[in-house]
Amino acid sequence: MESKRDIVSDWYDEYSDAIIKFILLMIHDYQTAEDLTHDTFIKAYRNYETFKGDSKIKTWLFQIAHNVTVDYLRKQKPILFLKNIFPLIDTSMLPDEEMVVKEDSKELYQALAKLKLSYQKVIILRKLKEFSIQETSEILGWSEGKVKTTLYRALPALEKQLRKGGFSSDEGLSKEPKRS
Repeated sequence: MESKRDIVSDWYDEYSDAIIKFILLMIHDYQTAEDLTHDTFIKAYRNYETFKGDSKIKTWLFQIAHNVTVDYLRKQKPILFLKNIFPLIDTSMLPDEEMVVKEDSKELYQALAKLKLSYQKVIILRKLKEFSIQETSEILGWSEGKVKTTLYRALPALEKQLRKGGFSSDEGLSKEPKRS
């Protein structure tokens, strides 16, 4: 039987990259995101026995990461500027394609950074990290209705910020989300 340390180490290997990217989208500082990711797994180790299996382990870890990050943000002054945060670029892209992706990403993240924190969180979790409504509600500690409503309001706000920045999308971001 694997030890608690081995299990949490396996979780770290599997989920740390996704968690650091999630935290980075909220705080915009790579070194701090690394520290908070380590804090997330330390908390997971310390609270290992409290995981009951009611949700996926990934959801539980993201909930811990969210709480660690919110605690950190409460202690900080509001972050106003977005640093250079780009997703990993496909190395098979041609240089001009890569530049377009970087520019689009930069505009997206700049617009996202101008939204209120609740909008940022729900867009990051639902649209960028592709968590379900249920998983997002568990991570944020919100009702599923609040997740849906916040996303319904956040997407048009993001699109408005993108338009202010001169970014135009052929498809638009805020196709009417279904209210269910």
